[in-house]
Amino acid sequence: MMTGPMKVAGSAVLFAAFATSLNAQQPDTIYRVGEVVVKAARPVTTIGGSSAIEARLDSLDLPPAASVETVFRALPLLHVRTNSRGESEISARGSESRQVAVLVDGVPLTLAWDSRADVSVLPATGIQEITFVRGLSSMLFGPNVLGGVVEVGVGQSHFQPAQHRATFEAGLDHIGGYGGAATIAVPGSSGNGEWLIRAGASFRDSPGQPLAHDVREPVATDDDLRLNTDAQSVNGFLSARYATLGGAWLAFSGSSFQSERGIAAELGVENARFWRYPHVSRTLAVLSGGTGDRASPFGGRGDMEFSLGYDGGRTEIDAFTSRAYSETSGFENGDDRTLTARLLADQTLGERGDLRAAFTLSEIRHDEQLPEGDARYRQRLMSFGAENNWRLIDGGEFINSLRLSVGGAFDVANTPESGGREPRQGQLEQWGGRLGLTAAVNGGHTVLHGGVSQRARFPALREMYSGALNRFQPNPNLRPERLLAMEAGVTTQLGNGQVQAVGFRHQLRDAVVRITLPDRKFLRVNRNELLSTGVELLASQRIGPVDLTGNLTVQSVDLTDTDAGVTNRPENLPEVFGTLDAQFPLLFDVSGSAQIDYIGNQYCIDPGTGNDTNLAAGTVTNLGVARTWSVRTRGATWFSRIETKIAADNVGNVARYDQCGLPQPGRLLRFQIRLF
Repeated sequence: MMTGPMKVAGSAVLFAAFATSLNAQQPDTIYRVGEVVVKAARPVTTIGGSSAIEARLDSLDLPPAASVETVFRALPLLHVRTNSRGESEISARGSESRQVAVLVDGVPLTLAWDSRADVSVLPATGIQEITFVRGLSSMLFGPNVLGGVVEVGVGQSHFQPAQHRATFEAGLDHIGGYGGAATIAVPGSSGNGEWLIRAGASFRDSPGQPLAHDVREPVATDDDLRLNTDAQSVNGFLSARYATLGGAWLAFSGSSFQSERGIAAELGVENARFWRYPHVSRTLAVLSGGTGDRASPFGGRGDMEFSLGYDGGRTEIDAFTSRAYSETSGFENGDDRTLTARLLADQTLGERGDLRAAFTLSEIRHDEQLPEGDARYRQRLMSFGAENNWRLIDGGEFINSLRLSVGGAFDVANTPESGGREPRQGQLEQWGGRLGLTAAVNGGHTVLHGGVSQRARFPALREMYSGALNRFQPNPNLRPERLLAMEAGVTTQLGNGQVQAVGFRHQLRDAVVRITLPDRKFLRVNRNELLSTGVELLASQRIGPVDLTGNLTVQSVDLTDTDAGVTNRPENLPEVFGTLDAQFPLLFDVSGSAQIDYIGNQYCIDPGTGNDTNLAAGTVTNLGVARTWSVRTRGATWFSRIETKIAADNVGNVARYDQCGLPQPGRLLRFQIRLF
């Protein structure tokens, strides 16, 4: 919760997703829709004809030592759920988690063994800002980017604090969980430029997740917690950035974490997973830099940038014979290493055009240790993208500004090592393209945008070759998924708030989905078409002393097997979901917050029968009260204020399910303190 009002401007960032993610913004590519005073960092933007949301982490209402999953759950219009492996999956506009790219300082985390990032274990301690693009705003993000991008800024953010600062936060909950985090930021300057060094660490220990109303474990527990949901984690990060007065910059960010946790078994399922993760660790390092905008040898202005990323980790899984978790039946250990290199360049074309290009190369390696032996896997992904951005109108009377973006990409994938199985012959190749248009009218207070794009995603190594401890039948013949996406929307200032409405249509061909075989194993196959259409609404408004923000997604998602002529509802994709947040003052300088979180009906595949099962809609209410005291003089910079907060998550103790047999946590009472 913010301690006071924050000025948040809803921006229309024109065709600059690439530049935004790499902090190479052109001054004439950004204009303001209007300034709104709210207490939540949820600005509304459009990027390259696609809708987006920006947020600074220090303005979100988060517990101490939060995970990236907790941060993503606070983002509007992004659906987050937990699967039967204990992993957090993200979805936008009917997509599944492998179709939404997650990038840290320009390097994708979703180019890996599983082509997705398990954000439930990723720490959020070092994150400064997040941009969530719900459509595809650029061809320059690299391969396997379809209908959504979440960019996380750690070291590359150009936010420069005016003076050194430090924060310390700690918290505990009523079930015995506790955690804490500490960060420090030291800015500085010299005659040639500015630098910033940031560092921090956090830890968290939880005995488990509370049981919601009417949720019962088959094995009796004395503490009303979900069985086998305890978790412990520790992490640290370091980032440094130097920018010269001429615009050149160099940045580094590195983070590492280690955790141990249990995985909640599916309720009411005989062949549920009885798993524990005795060890999960990950190290991420990104080195990047750029020349800054300067005179180009080709004439006009230009900029060149690079990013080198290393993403390495180890996951150990123990499988047990029963819910007693006393006798193991197998294990699955894996070591992952992903190396990514990106080269990027900008070049002006006259006074109204900009040409941008990017080359991305990733090498993905996964070493697997199973009871029956070891296996090695390797995948290589490559992408070249280019786009041309034109400022068609500037300073017009009726249309104040008009921007056009046209781009294309060529992606390549091959799997030279496939764990001893017959590898796919030859390489996979796919073309992609997009067209985006953004116009400002009404003196820049209203922005109209629209875009259409087509892109492909290559199957992950795990999708093609993994047996998942004998739960899946491998299928190395999976084809790439191909998405045709369209959207159109309007963003406008309404009173002292903002409203954005966006309509979308996503047509995914050769969608990879799981089916149930007669022996109860799962098999991933290409189904012909996944069609999602819907509307997204996002609004912020101040009514007297109360700040309101809300979002709503209404979508219809159909999965059609054209060979069989059958259309079904895909699993774990709700037709309606949204939140309404309110922040308001109370007595004695105490502030209050309330959130109503609604998820509508959805379907899942019953692991026991293979049939579609309806999951009922559910509404979760979260409440909190907080107060901030000044503990030092106004000129003090180290720990000048202290904030205390009491919060209740899922006040009604509602049993709401992420998928068949996997209920979300019940009521949790939290107390936290923050010095800053």
